[in-house]
Amino acid sequence: MASNPAATCQANGGSKPGGVPAARRSCGHRSESESDAGPTSKSLARLCSRDDGERRAALEELSQGVLQCLDLERHGSERLRKQTLLHLLRLSRSCPLQEVRERAVELLRTAQEQGVQVPRALASGPSAFIPAKEILKGGPNQDVLIESFLSLGRVDHISMVMAMHPAYLCCFLKTQHALLEMDGPLPRHWRHYIAVMAAARHHCSYLVQQHSAGYLEAGGEESWLSGLEHAPAKLRSLQTLNKLLAHRPWLITQQHIQELVCPGAEPRWSLAELIHAVVLMAHAHSLCSFVWGCGLNPEPDHIGGYTFQPPSLSHSPHSPAHSPAHEDGRHELADGAVEVEVLMKRMVELQQQQEEECTQEEMVTRFERERSESIPTAVVRGAPPDLVLRLVEEPEFRYEDFAPRGEQAPPTMRAQDYSWEDHGFSLLNRLLPDMGQLLDENFQIVCNLTYHRMAMHEGVDTHTLRKALWNYIHCLYGIRYDDYDYGSVNVLLERSLKVFVKTMACHPEQTTARIYHSFWRHFRHSEKVHANLIVMEARLQAALLYILRAITHYMR
Repeated sequence: MASNPAATCQANGGSKPGGVPAARRSCGHRSESESDAGPTSKSLARLCSRDDGERRAALEELSQGVLQCLDLERHGSERLRKQTLLHLLRLSRSCPLQEVRERAVELLRTAQEQGVQVPRALASGPSAFIPAKEILKGGPNQDVLIESFLSLGRVDHISMVMAMHPAYLCCFLKTQHALLEMDGPLPRHWRHYIAVMAAARHHCSYLVQQHSAGYLEAGGEESWLSGLEHAPAKLRSLQTLNKLLAHRPWLITQQHIQELVCPGAEPRWSLAELIHAVVLMAHAHSLCSFVWGCGLNPEPDHIGGYTFQPPSLSHSPHSPAHSPAHEDGRHELADGAVEVEVLMKRMVELQQQQEEECTQEEMVTRFERERSESIPTAVVRGAPPDLVLRLVEEPEFRYEDFAPRGEQAPPTMRAQDYSWEDHGFSLLNRLLPDMGQLLDENFQIVCNLTYHRMAMHEGVDTHTLRKALWNYIHCLYGIRYDDYDYGSVNVLLERSLKVFVKTMACHPEQTTARIYHSFWRHFRHSEKVHANLIVMEARLQAALLYILRAITHYMR
């Protein structure tokens, strides 16, 4: 684990020192020649310079550009661009550099005083579940966010929440940058479009908007975003793999691979292109779980994240829903404390327990019991926005619970037959150089991440709990470890936690504030975010194992 997260990010953040990846440089999709005036995207990008002097000069240039537009507007000439106002709003809400953030607030206030209708954010913080004060803390969290801003040109809500675990965030940003921006077999606008297709499967308008912006900034045609039928046939041919990876990856076979890469396939994918595409899809699917599981609000410059309407007298920004423990008084708080003590006792007992004499048949039975256990997750939601629905084929295709043993259940994948360490890692590294190493670092950090505390207790070894979470998620995806006793899952994961984990891993779009607040009622929000990270990475590895196994079978 990196001892200096900020230094790790700096080493791997941008493609050149002081630079901003092209996909992050523009604050909007309109050309500089349009009638609306304002600072150029080039001057805005200079705010991310690592040179303090250049950054101060860029800040002055930004201020002068805005003030000049305000002066011209008074004389009936040019006006501030909407995208400039939204860029200022984003800087005022999420820029980790105090001088930039305060100047953006000041410029918006000045514009409003001059009669300009300025946007305001609809949410009070990055998450609808987690209080903003829990997320926006200083220390190492702030250091890694500053590095993220300097490297990528913005700090999004994903990074702000992940910064509760700075070492993990650094690895995540490095991996995502390699997938989307570094040299690879797929053009950059295709990468973002594939991520859009993947995010749409889980109705995740947050990621659909984020990658749609990246797609347009990379030079993509806007018409592709109006529906899959406008995209090239080669991209549309990924739809079957996309839906299987998102919802039932255990159904993927070598036949699916052969149809895309064998000679004569039309359109034909190379193996390198296909592996890049499927890692992008699996990455986006698992990130949807994190976005929904943490209740992330839209970005201030995304649709649904801002309004130009003045606040009503009764308006107050959306704030996280209170925990049921806070709503129901001392009785619930006491129950939450008891739950922590019971969990502590169970963890100690499991750690001290001698190896239980248990037949292999009994071990399999315990696995099957967990895999087919009925955990209700269905929540009625409104229809997803059109910007998502138009990018989904077969929206009714979803995750299905495994049938009890013997009732046409898909075959179990035994980790001893195909594992990440022995098979998937090396194949991925061979077909997409360095990606196996990057993903392995993510897996290792999230599995080993610990602060030796749990709720109000310090000096706690949480290894058994973290392992139970990881193995339970793989169990939901039909992956079994012969040497793991799945009875431990039932001992350590109480039902409300199972409901949250299964919803987030299998039906993330059905996650609600009530589900989030119902488990681990005495735990810190950072501990719940850690659980989210475990779900996200375990789900990603499970999907990759199935697709990599199919590719391995095809290559034989």
